Amino acid sequence: MIQLYTNEKKLIQKAAQGDRKSQKHLFDKHAPKMLSVCRQYISPVETAEEIMLNGFFKTFTKLDSFSHQGSFEGWVRRIMVRECIDHLRKKDPFKFKDEIDEQKIGCENIDEEESDLPLDLIQECVDNLPHGYKSVFMMYAVDGFKHKEIAQALNISENTSKTQYRKARIMLQAEVQQTRKQRYEA
Repeated sequence: MIQLYTNEKKLIQKAAQGDRKSQKHLFDKHAPKMLSVCRQYISPVETAEEIMLNGFFKTFTKLDSFSHQGSFEGWVRRIMVRECIDHLRKKDPFKFKDEIDEQKIGCENIDEEESDLPLDLIQECVDNLPHGYKSVFMMYAVDGFKHKEIAQALNISENTSKTQYRKARIMLQAEVQQTRKQRYEA
C-alpha cells in the first residue's frame, strides 16, 4: 500500500496537482471546522454545508495561489467566510439599519460576563441578528477581520462597519438577556 503524505505542505502540493487522495485528505481534515465557520454565518445547517462544499471547490481550484505564508487553515477559513458573505449578498442584499433605540432595549453598556447558555442557544441568538449586523459581528469578533477589511468585503465604509459591530453587540446582548430570562422563567 502506498502511504499518503501526512505532511500538510506536501499534501497541498499534491492536491494542487490534482491528486484526489490528497484533496480528500485535506477535505476530511478541515471540513468539520469549516462547516462550523459556515454555520456561524448561514442557517440552516444544510445550506451551510452547501456553502462549505462550494468553498472547498474554490479552495481546490485556487490551491496553486496558496503561498504557504500563514496557516492553510486560516487561508481556507477566509475563503469560507467570503463564500458565506457572497451567498448572503445574493440571497438578500445587506440591509444595514441606521437607527436602533438603545434605551428601548436597555443595553447602553455591554458587560463581558460569561454566558451560562448552551452554545446552541447562543448560536440561535446570533442567527436572529439581521444579516448585515451578523456578518460584521462574525467577521470582526470571531474571524478577526479588521474593520477596513470588512468594509472592503461588504462594500461599506469603515465607520459603517464599526457602527454595525457596535449595534450587533447591543442587539446580541439584548437577545441573550431575553433568552436567559425565558429560560429561567420556564
